[in-house]
Amino acid sequence: MAATTAYPADDLQRFGYQGQLKRILNTRQLAAFGMNYMLPISPMAVYGAVYAVSGGMVVLAYLIGMVALMFTAASYGQMVKAFPLSGSVYNYVGRGIGAPFGFLAGWSILLDYFLVPSLLYLVAASSTTAAAAPVGVLAHIPAWAWFVSFVLVNTVINWRGIRMTSIVITLTLILELTVLAIVVFVGLWAVATGRGHWTWSPLYNSSTFSWHIVLAGTSVALLSFLGFDGISLLAEEAQDAARRVRTAMLIALAGAGVLFIAQTWVAAMLTPDPAALIANGDPAGTAFSDALAVAGGHWIATLCLVATALAWGLPDSMAAQAAVSRLLFAMARDKQLPSFLAKVSRKHNSPVAAILVVSVLNTALGLYMLNRADGTALLGSWINFGALIAFTLLHVTVIYYYLIRRRSRNLFSHLLVPLIGLAIIGTVMWNARTSAQLLGLAWFGLGVLVMLIMYAVGRRPSLPGMAPAHSPTPVRQAV
Repeated sequence: MAATTAYPADDLQRFGYQGQLKRILNTRQLAAFGMNYMLPISPMAVYGAVYAVSGGMVVLAYLIGMVALMFTAASYGQMVKAFPLSGSVYNYVGRGIGAPFGFLAGWSILLDYFLVPSLLYLVAASSTTAAAAPVGVLAHIPAWAWFVSFVLVNTVINWRGIRMTSIVITLTLILELTVLAIVVFVGLWAVATGRGHWTWSPLYNSSTFSWHIVLAGTSVALLSFLGFDGISLLAEEAQDAARRVRTAMLIALAGAGVLFIAQTWVAAMLTPDPAALIANGDPAGTAFSDALAVAGGHWIATLCLVATALAWGLPDSMAAQAAVSRLLFAMARDKQLPSFLAKVSRKHNSPVAAILVVSVLNTALGLYMLNRADGTALLGSWINFGALIAFTLLHVTVIYYYLIRRRSRNLFSHLLVPLIGLAIIGTVMWNARTSAQLLGLAWFGLGVLVMLIMYAVGRRPSLPGMAPAHSPTPVRQAV
């Protein structure tokens, strides 16, 4: 069997830390957090973009994305068993290979974690403005006011601690799933009654198929999946984190994947002009609601618009804000970011300084993009590549830590699975948009520069309590 070391989930002192966050989350709450971070109805906002880039094979793009990230989730599961700590890939790579590599992994994924909330608030503000236009006095509220309102609400809730955040996220997830069930039912009923037509083309279209096109679509579709890994950032707030985080990630990823495929397939069967959507794209972001309008008229299109606005503006961005604040907290705690970011509220056990910084930066970036005609498209194209770099480092860490350091004999979990994950992630990165590649590599290069400066001023990246990870004698246990 495999060689690994089992650590008590609550024994943070073994890793050189004092517990500052409360371990209160169970598997259901963790999965709900991940589902909301991915947002079950997120394809409603990006459906047109994925459809156009993938040559109409939107279902295949989401299917490949789900399968690809299943291997990544498996690698996350292996590392969280060894290191049940906040910080996600930052701690896993840092403790599995070395602190400098951990810094680069954390820095890489930080790009996406910073950009995602701004994009979510931007889409929510724009959608709310459009939905409120016919409603009298609400029509006069500018998009920036909606943007700021969403940020303030989420900041207050996250400030109150993970228990309050979890309650709000779970309740809103139920509402999102209810809306999604209505949308899918109405869409299928429309297809059954002749207002749409059954087709396999969203899964495979011989006239447009090429791996380059499909994988380019997958790189955009991954935006909807980004967030399943956010569950690992709550490891120090989870009960029995080594087991529950891994299970919750797989549940959330599989559940979201099925929901993404179901709603995009239904929309594809109702899209009024597929060729025009492929040729012209979806600059207004209304392709999904336009398709559902064919099924149920104005009311279902309005429902999609309102649901997208509220879901992206509140629970999804709330989860994103909570996740990035935990990453900042973990890196600051190790003095790899300004130490004030590690400040925790004694009353609410929440990383208050990190939450406030995230709120300010997201507001500044989002309001700037709100004034650009291409703001949403630009932000959307930038997201994912930083996470893909971090996922690559994660897969390498599983192989290095378990096979070389721990001398594991579990070749399936510790060699084959991460190698497959590496191959898939590498292929998606190669086929991603050029702008995303350039920004991601530039950000990674900036991280290397920052790390060199840290070395120059005598602040070499290091992690406390590294002895358990470096123990030369493996403890034989079944995985």
